[in-house]
Amino acid sequence: MARCMQRNNHKCGRHCVRPLMRLMRLVPIYQEPNTSKKHPQHKIWPYLLRKAVIDRPNQVWCADITYIPMRRGFLYLVAIMDWYSRKALAWRLSNSMDADFCVEALKEALAKHGRPEIFNTDQGSQFTSGAWIDVLTDAKIKISMPLVTLLRNALTVIDGKAAWRDNRMIERLWRSLKYECVYLNAFEAGSEMRAGISKWLTYYNSERPHSTRGILTPNEAYVSKTEPMRLAA
Repeated sequence: MARCMQRNNHKCGRHCVRPLMRLMRLVPIYQEPNTSKKHPQHKIWPYLLRKAVIDRPNQVWCADITYIPMRRGFLYLVAIMDWYSRKALAWRLSNSMDADFCVEALKEALAKHGRPEIFNTDQGSQFTSGAWIDVLTDAKIKISMPLVTLLRNALTVIDGKAAWRDNRMIERLWRSLKYECVYLNAFEAGSEMRAGISKWLTYYNSERPHSTRGILTPNEAYVSKTEPMRLAA
C-alpha cells in the first residue's frame, strides 16, 4: 500500500500506512488445506538453486497451487511466476487436483513468454507427474525441486540446501490475491471467480509495485534489468 501511494506521489512510508491498515482490519489470518502432496512413485528432481543469483527474467520460473474458497464450495488455483520480476505469467482454475490444469497453465506460459532456464517447484504430485515433466524436458528446461518435509507446521531442510524462502514470492501472491480479491467478494460461481481473479492479476502485474523491485511493477521489472537478488544458503 505504501509503495502504491509513493508511486502516485504521496509522501508516506510503511510506518504510517501499517497502523492505518490495522485500524481498517486489513490483516486477516486464514488457514487452508495442504495442496502439496507427494506421490510415492514419482521421481524427485535435484535442487539447483543453492546460492543462485537471480538477475534476469526467464532465468527461473516457479509454480504453486492454492485453495480458493467460494460462497459454496471451493476451487484450486495454479499460477506460473517469473522469480526475478514476480510477474504472474499464466494461471488456471480447477475443481480437482489433477495435473491437467497445471500443464495447461505451463503450456500457456511457455507459448506467451518463451522458456526459462530452470523451473523450480515443490514435490507436489502435479509437478512430478509425467505430463508436467514431459513438457519441461521437451522444452529442455532444467527441473529443480527443494528436498524438504513438513514437520510441526514448519518446513525442515533435508538435504542442507533448500529452505522455506524458495516459495515465499508466490506465497505472497496468494496472500495478496486472497485478502484483496477473494475474501472481499465471496464469489458464487466459477465464472465470477475467474473474472475476478483475472482482473486482480492484471492489476497486480501492471499497476502494483513489488517490494523487491522498488516502485517497479512486475510487468516493468520483467522487461527491465535491476540489481541481482542472491538467495541465502
